[in-house]
Amino acid sequence: MTANSRSTVPDSEQDIAPDLSRGEWPERFAKATVRRGRPPSANPKISTTIRLSREVVDHFKAGGRGWQTRIDAALREWIKRGDAA
Repeated sequence: MTANSRSTVPDSEQDIAPDLSRGEWPERFAKATVRRGRPPSANPKISTTIRLSREVVDHFKAGGRGWQTRIDAALREWIKRGDAA
């Protein structure tokens, strides 16, 4: 076997970890918080289950992606016109 000339044991300078509870570290960790996804909405939508006729669903799905958003817009317009009971 050949001997490894480089030591894999860290020397004392490399082995000393900084104190993360003092100095600039708490501030750095606070800034490093990762927020994933979309930002919170001011007017969030709710999840619900609704039964619709096949023709209505097929009509909106025929328009491609965003069909649920288009149903929401159609219902909002219906409410705005005052047709709601």
